[in-house]
Amino acid sequence: MSTPRRNVVFLAACQGIFVTGSSLVVAVSALVGRSLAPDARLATLPAGLLFLAAMVTTLPASLLMKRIGRRRGFIAGVLAGGLGAGLCGIAIAGGSFYLFCLGSALLGVLAGAAQYYRFAAADAVSEDQRSRAISLVLAGGVVAAFAGPNLARWGRTALAGPEFLGSYAALAALQVAALLLLLRVDLPPASAEERAPGGRPLARVVLRPRYAVALAGAVVSYGVMNLLMTATPLSMSAHAFAFGHTATVIQWHAVGMFAPSFFSGSLVARYGSLRMMTCGLFLLAASAATNLAGTSIWHYALALAALGVGWNFLFVASSVLLTRTYFPAEKAKAQGFNDLLVFATVTLTATSAGALHEVAGWRAMNLAVLAPIAALAAMIAWIGRRRHAPRPARTAEPAASLGPGS
Repeated sequence: MSTPRRNVVFLAACQGIFVTGSSLVVAVSALVGRSLAPDARLATLPAGLLFLAAMVTTLPASLLMKRIGRRRGFIAGVLAGGLGAGLCGIAIAGGSFYLFCLGSALLGVLAGAAQYYRFAAADAVSEDQRSRAISLVLAGGVVAAFAGPNLARWGRTALAGPEFLGSYAALAALQVAALLLLLRVDLPPASAEERAPGGRPLARVVLRPRYAVALAGAVVSYGVMNLLMTATPLSMSAHAFAFGHTATVIQWHAVGMFAPSFFSGSLVARYGSLRMMTCGLFLLAASAATNLAGTSIWHYALALAALGVGWNFLFVASSVLLTRTYFPAEKAKAQGFNDLLVFATVTLTATSAGALHEVAGWRAMNLAVLAPIAALAAMIAWIGRRRHAPRPARTAEPAASLGPGS
């Protein structure tokens, strides 16, 4: 197996391990928090700190990787995650809520670093293979859609002592597996151009139309997906569905998120980023429309399946487009700012979904997401027309192949 292909495979495996751990944490964190917290209202504080730490870590992690390399940056993130899982286990055994909060925050540091697996894969291959590399790394989440919840369920009583102690022991073991994989990854070192200081100011990079569209695509994909995904269990509970039905719907949503990664990169390479972003937006809108049409089990299942596939198409295409919007010296800050806003969106939607569902209701939430979908569709239409319009000579910009027919 060639080195670039091996790197993509190993990074996909690391992504799968990361998403498995994330699914495990989502399944058990609030339950552990409720059992340890001095006040039940603090039950989701550890999860909130995880999202906050991930958001704060994203940009510094990108800048650190610029200095020490992707591989060392990923290893640092995995070590932080392993320490966090260990502290969470100690906290569960000792009944310490605040130690559990600290461990959860360190798991957020891991999340902030792990977001760059897809960009590392893109850097490891030729430009015409970038879309396939990014999508294949995200495909690592397919197994995680089933492994994470099942590992959490197994770990609940696997060890003597408090519930879920075994779940966090399994989470620590996952970080060991990721570390062993990363020690075998042979990522190319950052070029002299990439390590060089300078480049355009971040504001100038961000305000370029193609970067703005790529950034908006990533933010809308995660914002709409996370808001509706987080609120779906609340809506299903309000309509008297059993937890087993809710778990099945969420699990197949996760499959919808990651299974298309086996071919979405090829679709981006063939049809272009803008067309695939538009396709993703259509599926997100279809998801909201299905939720508005009814509240049967099939409505929820079809809506969340469309939500997952729409997220995949939009996020993969946006990530590919982003890699074509900056010069090498600007890569760290351009990628870091993108993922900073993505995690800020995830944090906001995760913490507000419950309140919005309680105050505004399920129907209003689905109507509300149509606004950012329509706004991004307008941006894509505008940049598509702008690309084909004659324009005067200008200073050099990064290569901007959006793919055939974009």
